[in-house]
Amino acid sequence: MNKVTLIGAGGKMGLRLTHNLKDSKFNMSYIEISPQGIEKLREKGVNISSPENCIPESDIVILAVPDVTLEKVSAETISQMKGGALVVTLDPAAALAGKLYNSDDAAYFVTHPCHPSIFNWEQEAEKMKDHFGGVSAKQAIVCALMKGNDQDYLIGEELAKTFYGPVSRAHRITVEQMGLLEPALVETLASTCVYVIRQGLDEVINKGVPAEAARDFLLGHLRIQMAVLFNELPGAVFSDAANKALQRGLKEFIKEDWKKVFEPDNVIDQIRAIT
Repeated sequence: MNKVTLIGAGGKMGLRLTHNLKDSKFNMSYIEISPQGIEKLREKGVNISSPENCIPESDIVILAVPDVTLEKVSAETISQMKGGALVVTLDPAAALAGKLYNSDDAAYFVTHPCHPSIFNWEQEAEKMKDHFGGVSAKQAIVCALMKGNDQDYLIGEELAKTFYGPVSRAHRITVEQMGLLEPALVETLASTCVYVIRQGLDEVINKGVPAEAARDFLLGHLRIQMAVLFNELPGAVFSDAANKALQRGLKEFIKEDWKKVFEPDNVIDQIRAIT
């Protein structure tokens, strides 16, 4: 049984992890400083520990704090950890930006949820409503060992499967590859595209299309379009007319150099901006 300390246990992400860890096999300690977070933890029946009493004895410390505070928190925390302990972060940004405190005596594991797939059809309605994951719907996760050995990785993956559970599969990748996925792919690129689509819905509603009709039409088409593009319907293709509209759209409002968001220097610039 590993002794685990969760830093930021009462925060947005910390509370999700606490939900799955408080009744797990791990010997848990929880640290939180905000009054609101402490109160939310108390409502869950979780007691707060003091850092000096649990961090030096912990085999694993999870840093569930925002990227902008991770540099300070990691320096305060990791310097108190015993040799050979494992540091777990929930995002690659701080590590890639060089803002994660470095200790020669610690191992480092980075993990992030994929969230339930839009094609993750669950039989129960409540599972379908778990859009974020970590409650009832299955999700995949990505994991990376930044520093350490294979045993450190296995321990980190087992812990991640617990606090992100239920987990369908865990993908082992590098920290650099995780940075390509987030922020580059899913935030800088995908969030922007989806945001523009949402703005387009508002625009056609403003032009007189009934709101419910516009929403139903858009979401239905998004489902079939994504099923075709992501090979959920083998052999299915867009119609000739749809392809012509697609090519026109690419010329009218997509820059030819859009793939630069995946260039190493650009990815680092994105990460520095959010950390």
